[in-house]
Amino acid sequence: MTTTTEENYLKAIYHLSSRHQKSVLTSEIAGSLSTTSASVTDMLKKLSDKNLVEYERYKGVRITRKGEKVALSIIRRHRLWEVFLTDVLKFKWDEVHDMAEELEHVSSDELVKRLDSYLGYPKFDPHGDPIPDTNGKVPANGQQLLSEMTSTGTYVISGVNDHSPAFLQFLEKKGLVPGTVFSIMEIDGFDHSMHIEFQNRKSTYISKEVSRNILIKSHA
Repeated sequence: MTTTTEENYLKAIYHLSSRHQKSVLTSEIAGSLSTTSASVTDMLKKLSDKNLVEYERYKGVRITRKGEKVALSIIRRHRLWEVFLTDVLKFKWDEVHDMAEELEHVSSDELVKRLDSYLGYPKFDPHGDPIPDTNGKVPANGQQLLSEMTSTGTYVISGVNDHSPAFLQFLEKKGLVPGTVFSIMEIDGFDHSMHIEFQNRKSTYISKEVSRNILIKSHA
C-alpha cells in the first residue's frame, strides 16, 4: 500500500523524468511539490525501501517499473475524473485539476473500471493529456510543442502543458482550446512570438512563453 503523499511523489517523479529521460534531482522534486529538499530526501529513502524508486544521494532518483505502475495508475484516475467533472458535472476545464487531485487517491479498481466504462473509454482528458489504459499503456498522440514550429502551416491544438487556472482562462479568452484549428502566419525572428489566424479569419499574436505550453498536431 502507498500513502497519498507517496503517490504524489511518485506522480511528480514520473512527470519530471518523462520530460528529460534522466535521473531527477531532489531540487526538481522539491520545486514541483513546493517542499524542502530535506523532506524530499526523507521520502525518497522510504520509496527506495519499497522498491518504488532507485535513489542514490547526490545523483538523483529514477522511478522503478513498480513505481511507474503506481504513478500511471494515479495519472489514469486523475485524468478520468477530469473527464467526468467536465463532461458530466459540467465544470470548466480550468476548475477540475485540484478536484481531480483529491479524487485520484480513491483507489478502488472497480470504481475506476466503472467510471471508464460510463465515460465511454476516453483516450484523452479535457486538457488533451492521454489517459493510460488499465495496463499502464499511454496512447500515442504525435503531439509537438507549438514553440518548436519554425515555419508557417496549419495545425490543431491537441493539449496544454500548463494546467494552472490563470493560463487556461487566458487560452479560453484567446480561443486557444483543444480542437481549435489555426494557421501560423508569421514567426518573429527576434522574440519568436507568433501571428496566428483562425478558420474564421480572426487573428491574434501569442508569445513564446504561451507557445511553449501549447501542444499541437498537423491538420490535414
